[in-house]
Amino acid sequence: MMSDYTWFEGIAFPAIGFQKEILKDVRDKFVLKEEDLIILTYPKSGTNWLAEIICLIQTKGDPKWVQSVPIWERTPWLETDIGYSELINKEGPRLMNSHLPMHLFPKSLFSSKSKAIYLIRNPRDILVSGYFFWGKTNLVKNPESLGTYFEWFLKGNVLFGSWFEHVRGWLSMREWDNFLVLYYEDMKKDTKGTIKKICDFLGKKLEPDELDLVLKYSSFHVMKENNMTNFSIIGKDVIPNGMNLMRKGTTGDWKNHFTVAQAEAFDKVFQEKMAGFPPGMFPWE
Repeated sequence: MMSDYTWFEGIAFPAIGFQKEILKDVRDKFVLKEEDLIILTYPKSGTNWLAEIICLIQTKGDPKWVQSVPIWERTPWLETDIGYSELINKEGPRLMNSHLPMHLFPKSLFSSKSKAIYLIRNPRDILVSGYFFWGKTNLVKNPESLGTYFEWFLKGNVLFGSWFEHVRGWLSMREWDNFLVLYYEDMKKDTKGTIKKICDFLGKKLEPDELDLVLKYSSFHVMKENNMTNFSIIGKDVIPNGMNLMRKGTTGDWKNHFTVAQAEAFDKVFQEKMAGFPPGMFPWE
């Protein structure tokens, strides 16, 4: 079913921009430094929104950087061919993104003092968002229907593997001092509070007017219009129909797409796969 991928350790990666040799080097050789900051997510969890917020925190709300440098250069993807080569040669503090599951992440993380932020989103919304996003690219085998993609997602037969395993793995680090867990739903409900939480974690202080600027320039409608952030300058060879990175940016959209039977089937799998976590761990449940 999924032959058009780069496979590494049983996980599917896009065939474009990913190589087994690089993925192996990332895991075994990449050395994280104390001043590094890693944004960790499963795809379609709000990665670029969080990256934009962090970039704006670093500039105290000044939008010049986010409006002049593409987001993938500001926050390179560690596991991609291009991102890896940029990061290994970068001096000073490094800001990076990764969708890698914990067992494929650089082993150096677990003995380093670098900071990581893990953003989690309701997997039902991720499923719907992923279906509409990936289907328009050349990066995946087209599922043809949401029903097909639904089955693939529950089995983990999608890019970057199972959401359930990804979250279970990374949440095992939730008590670490240098590891912050955020939820997309909380970010939507209280963006300002989330920005303050990130600032506290990073040891940054924003004045009220600077905080307002971070809020303004990381808002959905501003990011959607920013060509350095919305991926509109990505080539048509990768995205034939244009990159619709920012479709809705909402919570609960899955209710517009799941059938009753699908909702029940998803609930059953979720309860089985995520058993053992304390009540209230996931804000959408």
